[in-house]
Amino acid sequence: MRVIGVLILSVVIAGGLAVATRAAEDQPAAQNEAKAPPASTVPVTPKDAAPPPSVTIIGASDAHGVLGRDVRSAADEDMGRIVDVIVDREGHVRAAAIDFGGFLGVGSRKIVVDWNALRFGKIANKKDSITLELTKAQVAAAPEYKEDTPIVVLGASGSLQPLQAIQ
Repeated sequence: MRVIGVLILSVVIAGGLAVATRAAEDQPAAQNEAKAPPASTVPVTPKDAAPPPSVTIIGASDAHGVLGRDVRSAADEDMGRIVDVIVDREGHVRAAAIDFGGFLGVGSRKIVVDWNALRFGKIANKKDSITLELTKAQVAAAPEYKEDTPIVVLGASGSLQPLQAIQ
């Protein structure tokens, strides 16, 4: 009886080895290829790769941001602060929106002034203000700026040229 058990066990082991060997041979070629190292290690760049960007360095004393900067009149009156810059369709700066009037943001309104009416000569640091070539009375009389409505731009002595409508 013992001999029959050993014989049956041997047949089962031999059959299991045969099945395992066949399964290894029948594996899909894709699985075998996935395990193989890549044939080439040279990176391929696409034909339409973007060119590197250009770089311009501007000295810290040569340019300053204007958003949030205080605006004063030529008579040193507080005119508000710049809250937006308005550009035309070609990307040229046309005007600046100034948060004018009010106290601590209450009662203030946005008005738009011609970019050419602003003078930036004295801004060497964040505390310096921009000068506006308009009086406080002229700015107070300007209509309020509201987004998605036609913009009325207040200019200094007729310097603003109208934007040509696209037809």
